Amino acid sequence: MTDGPLEWLALARGTLDRVALNRRDDGWIAGAWADPRTRVLIVQDGCALVTYEPAPALVLVPPAQAPDGDRWLLGVDEGGAAYFGVAAALPAVEGAEPAGLRQVGALLADRDSGLLTHVVALEHWHSANRFCPRCGTETKVASAGHVRVCPADGSQHFPRVDPAVIMLVTDAADRILLARGPRWPADRRSILAGFVEPGESLEQAVAREVDEEVGLPVRDVRYVGSQPWPLPQSLMLGFTATTDGDAPLRPDPEEILDAAWYTRDELRAAIDAGDLVAPGPLSIAAQLIMRWYGGELPNMPHF
Repeated sequence: MTDGPLEWLALARGTLDRVALNRRDDGWIAGAWADPRTRVLIVQDGCALVTYEPAPALVLVPPAQAPDGDRWLLGVDEGGAAYFGVAAALPAVEGAEPAGLRQVGALLADRDSGLLTHVVALEHWHSANRFCPRCGTETKVASAGHVRVCPADGSQHFPRVDPAVIMLVTDAADRILLARGPRWPADRRSILAGFVEPGESLEQAVAREVDEEVGLPVRDVRYVGSQPWPLPQSLMLGFTATTDGDAPLRPDPEEILDAAWYTRDELRAAIDAGDLVAPGPLSIAAQLIMRWYGGELPNMPHF
């Protein structure tokens, strides 16, 4: 297996300075909104407008053309231009069409991929957290879109991120473990994953999930990389782990329909035969598998 961190993660490529200290500076926010260099990304139900010629890119508009709505500061580029997000109906733009992260997250350039990832995460959080969990009062947007404040009790509420571990498990023969979830197509396989529970470390979560899902003990749990997964609000934390011996796989029928070990040759043969479809390059799962495999997987789309 290759050493070192993951080299490329589709949704972890943002280039903007998030200028968090400026979010509560109303004068700075107003000045940024009035700056002709500022650009606004409109989002609706997880989608933004994208053009594909000469290359995939987000449609960004100046503030004067932005629809009404709450403004969320997304960051500032190296040249000092600010970027905002607004949740509103997408306008009709010739040559552009709506697309979400699953369609274009790996196609967009670094800046645009980071912008779409950020704005989709904020849109979901705002839509799902309009009311105070303490008293039920409708909350108001603050801190340029990164806080909601209850006007009744003054409590502040911040965007929630759910940590999830995803792990590439190998055995003593350096075979990889792939499994199929209960709602997946018959040919779909991936590595194991699960959410971190309260009071649990990431390494403990890896060991627990592997034991629960396929009945294997693991050792040498090692962190290799992470990426946001705002579908709707996860942070995927990638690990590798090893299991010893020839213990049988015992898939949990509620979580795993089937699981099996693959050598590199067996994985390639299964993909070439059409018996197995590996995760797409948008996911951290694909990057972990390719790190083990030693390069791009057969028949992988180039995006």
